[in-house]
Amino acid sequence: MNRFKLNLFDGSHEQRFEGVLSFVAEDASGCFGIQAHHARFMTTLVFGLARFRQTTDDWQYIALPGAVVYFNNNELTISTRHFQIDTDLERISELLEQQLNAEEEKLHTTRESLRKMEQAMLKRMLALKSKSSWQS
Repeated sequence: MNRFKLNLFDGSHEQRFEGVLSFVAEDASGCFGIQAHHARFMTTLVFGLARFRQTTDDWQYIALPGAVVYFNNNELTISTRHFQIDTDLERISELLEQQLNAEEEKLHTTRESLRKMEQAMLKRMLALKSKSSWQS
């Protein structure tokens, strides 16, 4: 069987796998798969799970908050902020759900902070406008 290399990179570590038979993931257009000697290919993955299989082993699942995927010269490279790998689908699904909840909480906090800054700026602008009108 034909095989390819898989390289995973994030901000703090990397992992490399030899003898990969297939890789399955999802981008904005939907689910796709890659096998050895695929044409050169690049895409961005959505938040979720990807999976790959080496030889006859079970699927290994990769939880990631989106990633850039590049396949060239029979080598697949995945770059992301963070990734986790596990062979247990249930366990990694729980981990992914926890990551999603943390991302949503960060997003909520950021939006709330932006809303408060916007309100403070509007109050300041109104105060400056009324002060300017009063002096005229």
